[in-house]
Amino acid sequence: MSAFFRHIAASLVALVLSSGLALAQSKVIVSVGGAACLCYLPTMLAQELGEYKKAGLDVELVDFKGGSQSLTAVIGGSADVVSGYFDHCVNLAAKNQPLQAFVVYDRYPGFALVVAPGRTAEIKSIKDLANKKVGVSAPGSSTDFFLKYMLNKNGVDPHSVAVIGVGLGASAVAAMEQGQIDAAIMLDPAVTVLQNKFKDIKILSDTRTEHDTRDVFGGDYPGGALYSKAEWIEKHPKETQALTTAIVNTLAWIHSHTPEEVMAKMPPNLVGPDKAGYLAALKNTLPMYSTTGRMDPKGAEAVLAVFSLSSPEVAKANVDLSKTYTNKFVEAAGKTN
Repeated sequence: MSAFFRHIAASLVALVLSSGLALAQSKVIVSVGGAACLCYLPTMLAQELGEYKKAGLDVELVDFKGGSQSLTAVIGGSADVVSGYFDHCVNLAAKNQPLQAFVVYDRYPGFALVVAPGRTAEIKSIKDLANKKVGVSAPGSSTDFFLKYMLNKNGVDPHSVAVIGVGLGASAVAAMEQGQIDAAIMLDPAVTVLQNKFKDIKILSDTRTEHDTRDVFGGDYPGGALYSKAEWIEKHPKETQALTTAIVNTLAWIHSHTPEEVMAKMPPNLVGPDKAGYLAALKNTLPMYSTTGRMDPKGAEAVLAVFSLSSPEVAKANVDLSKTYTNKFVEAAGKTN
């Protein structure tokens, strides 16, 4: 009889373990608006560190050319969560499409408005971009929003500028080198790669540091975050919490390791052939990463203020910012760590 009960107990243990395994492999698809960009490094690094699996998730990261395309994947239902810029949540709130950010990994947007190497003599200020071709990651992406804001701020009609999607990595650098565009909104490591090749490169606006970000926007301006449809978050609190915990742990890991150690964990295809350039860009970028994962309410207000200046639709929408983000999952992650 005791042997029979031992067999039953062993079966129950096996059932519990298999159930736990099934739970550990809960599948979540995260769309990324340009995996090679250092602005999205925490999302990619969390996979390399095994943080998603530790939190009980099987995360599939799907790379897109720009933030607008990764957002479209979630809106269309082919992905669950976006790793992209928070400003999309504000922009879509004005269109009654509720999206909510639940963990912020970039304190600054990291955008740089760079003049193409062969155009520095004729383009000396943002005003000179009228009737020029300017690259962005993809039309409708955060880089496009930033371009329009800077044009408006400097008295240039955005409609006078030809906006061209060139991606964020090697394709953007190539477009600049080959003269396909006159300028571009770029992010690291592409900015640093271009600077290393052309010592006299001209940057018209830079938001890669706290000082520069405040100079451009008048305050802090959150960049990359994980966000999704409010409905998905409500229906998947465990998955949302697991994703948040994974990113918060990854941010802590980043700030407790050297740039060389961080780079060593990144996939070779994202680092690229110019390791020295990548490392230099990473050293410039590390201060951009959040230490907490929290959304600063003042930062969210700055995003709304920027969009209100450049988009009449947002200005008239009376957006409720409190619905575009939540810190509750970050706070819960802090209590369990």
